Amino acid sequence: MRGDFKEPARPRPDLVIGREELFAAARDQLAGGGSLLVHGPAGIGKSTVLRALAAESAESAHTVLRCSATESESHLPFLALTDLLGLVVDTVSDRLPAPQRTALESALTGRGESTLQRDGLALRLAVLSVLRALAARGPVLIVADDLQWLDPASAELLGFAARRLGDMPVRMLSAVRTDTDPQDQQHDPYLRASPPNTLAVRLNPLSRAQTAELLGHRGHTGLSRSTVRDIHRTSGGNPLFALELGRALAESPTRPSPGEALPVPTSLRALVLSRLEMLSAEARRTLLVASAGARPTVALLHAAGREDAEAETAHAASLGLLATERETPGIRFAHPLISAALYAEASAAERRAAHVALSTAASDPIERARHLALATTGTDPQVAARLGEAAAAARDRGAPSVAAGLGLLAARHTPVDAEPGPDERRLQAAEDALTAGESDLARDIARDTLRRVTAAADRVRAWMVVIDAAGQAMAEVDAVFPQALADAGDDPRLLALVRYQLAWRALLVEGEMTKGREEAAIAAQLAARAGDRPTELLALGFQAQMETLMGHPAAPATIQRALREPQDPRVACDHNGAGAVRFRWLIMGDQLAEARTTITALLREVRRRGMVESELHFLRGLAETELRSGHCGRALDLARESLRLARDTGIGEAATAMLTSLAEAAGGDVDRALALAREAVDRAEEDGDLVYLSRALGALGHAQLVAGDFVAVVRSLRRVRELEERLGVTDPARGRWHGDLAEALVRIGEPVEAQDVIDATRARALRLGRESVLAVLDRAEALVRAARGEQAAAVRQLTAAQDRLGKLGYGLEEARAAYALAGVRTLPHALGLARAGVTPTPGPTSYDEATRLFRRCRALPWLRQVETATATAATATGPTPAALAPAALDSLAATERQVAALVMEGATNREIAARLFISVKTVEATLTRVYRKLGIRSRVDIVRLAARRRNG
Repeated sequence: MRGDFKEPARPRPDLVIGREELFAAARDQLAGGGSLLVHGPAGIGKSTVLRALAAESAESAHTVLRCSATESESHLPFLALTDLLGLVVDTVSDRLPAPQRTALESALTGRGESTLQRDGLALRLAVLSVLRALAARGPVLIVADDLQWLDPASAELLGFAARRLGDMPVRMLSAVRTDTDPQDQQHDPYLRASPPNTLAVRLNPLSRAQTAELLGHRGHTGLSRSTVRDIHRTSGGNPLFALELGRALAESPTRPSPGEALPVPTSLRALVLSRLEMLSAEARRTLLVASAGARPTVALLHAAGREDAEAETAHAASLGLLATERETPGIRFAHPLISAALYAEASAAERRAAHVALSTAASDPIERARHLALATTGTDPQVAARLGEAAAAARDRGAPSVAAGLGLLAARHTPVDAEPGPDERRLQAAEDALTAGESDLARDIARDTLRRVTAAADRVRAWMVVIDAAGQAMAEVDAVFPQALADAGDDPRLLALVRYQLAWRALLVEGEMTKGREEAAIAAQLAARAGDRPTELLALGFQAQMETLMGHPAAPATIQRALREPQDPRVACDHNGAGAVRFRWLIMGDQLAEARTTITALLREVRRRGMVESELHFLRGLAETELRSGHCGRALDLARESLRLARDTGIGEAATAMLTSLAEAAGGDVDRALALAREAVDRAEEDGDLVYLSRALGALGHAQLVAGDFVAVVRSLRRVRELEERLGVTDPARGRWHGDLAEALVRIGEPVEAQDVIDATRARALRLGRESVLAVLDRAEALVRAARGEQAAAVRQLTAAQDRLGKLGYGLEEARAAYALAGVRTLPHALGLARAGVTPTPGPTSYDEATRLFRRCRALPWLRQVETATATAATATGPTPAALAPAALDSLAATERQVAALVMEGATNREIAARLFISVKTVEATLTRVYRKLGIRSRVDIVRLAARRRNG
């Protein structure tokens, strides 16, 4: 029976945003018969998580009991107990002793005078007896939300029973509100009142990307990334607060300008500011000044005229409005929303007064200028000039986002007839926003400026921002180019800017490398004629990049032209500059150590300058370098870091997903590698980006190879081959997919096509001197030979390929050669590498060398492949332990048999977890029990047992 509520079988997607790891841990805990206590601040999503987990767990429970307390009802005795047991007590009351039954009925119905003081022992034992009786019929799930509001009597009875459940099949799923400070152990009393096997889990704030996803799920679409950033910062990652802020924005007739505070709805103001009534008017003014400051301190408040700042902030901290800073003198609000609500609640005059005070009190000139602007109404050339100077200082400090905000404030205060004018300030702000990775903001500023400006130079400058803001999705702004060309007229400087962008259009939209190279060369000539060295350098960099990918003989000379003096410091470290092109030349030419040095220096410089898009590119470049070097763990960390940055900024998500897929396939999770590669393919196709589509398909093919789906590998990489021929890519070091395609073709029984791929690629690699590509092709050709039965020749070629790859520093490729060599020596039939009737010749080693090399690389997916291959080889050649009988499998429990069966199929622990909807840790624990019950030591013994069972 079920005495509970009706819930959907599965939670909606938006219920688990950002909670995937928590859900995995919770499922493991509940599946193992344990209990769970979820805790965190108000609005963090505890009730949502509780409902979703309860909906899943209720499917395996015979009885579900539920209570959800409220603050207004917390004074009513036994109310929560009534919610829990009221619907089920009649079904088991006849099993209770008369004193217990009488006391419990009196407490639940309110008839009589039952109290804890009068009937304490009887009531406690009655609740325990009811739970025991229900558990005797089947598993019981108790779902208790908002434990902090449970009436004391119910809390005492529930805690008494929970501590004495023992081995009964009773699980408790509960939630309690705690403060925002994770160091406070406010959940401890509730944990002590829970079953002994309870796991306490804290709900943490959402990340910016998760907040954006949540807002999108709830219909708050079309928000710019800068707005989402402000919502995330103001909400502190709290889902409820973020949704309320999103709703307030949707209902607001006008959106706040960049730098302005978000509208805070009355509901949130009341929630966080109720304690303000206990402060004096002067103390509230002090907190308002603190909320207006960027980094408020007591000293700053004193300088702003708040004489009693120490006492007033101490009082605010005692009320929970301010957090106590133990190590720094700063003043920090207990939650960002308190500061936002306090500022929103103040009148315009009060805000201006706070900014006036801070405009002289702040020590930082940038901060003083910002406060002066916010304290000034209307245009003021002096204020505009100070803001312009502050924006330049922020730019020099590597804070382009701050510079963009200051530039917009400067434009607002600049008179129409001033020099520079308001539109010029706006365009500079747009360019700063681009540098900071705020593409949406940059595009909006540029589009707004285009509605007013008439000067050709300003219009072309604005069009360049619109095009750059589109990123890889250049097809979306295709209509811009004719307008930009018309505005450029015959001016060589303006034409150079447009022709440089046309070079990118030729590549990304039309897939024409040759045309892109020609446009870049024209742009470089025009820029040189106009004396525009930065644009000339960018155009030369693009031209060199195309020539490198095309295998054009002029590439080295073009790179040298781009590296000549004079250089522009900003272009020198730009992701499209000569430094980036030189890095690409080095990594394609197998100069890994120098490539690492180059990309590390570039990454350091762009981080200093705050150049977000370039930082993203160079993070990917460094990850790729580490991946080539066989440092898979380091590469995975860098790739994941770059993916977080791409998600936060919306820049280069397809390219970053592609690179992260390669890193996951090498050192992380194969399923995640497949998902990321498919995402990259989908995004590139949506953007019409043929260049990254071929790279994404290459990553997908590689992930499919690691996953063992060779038919899919061939399908994906044949598309790559077609795309690169269409694009004009001839350098095989660009994508390095050729060896994977040849290997997959061998695996599906197509050695002739595999040899064709190898021969065609080898001719290009020999012409360009791509040593590592040639070694990988030798590895693939050895597999072709093994498939033809030429085992001795295959072994010799693989041995030589492994040695060459090791000397070149390609650790992972070296390990793959060792793995292929062990397969050819040990079990070519099982690997699909030998003809029927050919007997393998045992080699001097098994998979030990491959295992050692893969471990050195931290190549976890490949290690799992070695484990499976070792088990397969042992099944074919090794005896079954004498004490192990095939019938022993029948002694296992149901879950243990399922896990063992999947091991027999060659599934990894992660694959088993996915198939059975359990965690990897649960799989590992189950396998440990299987080993113990069967008297064996490893997965190999399970495979041997399965083989013996099949053979009769």
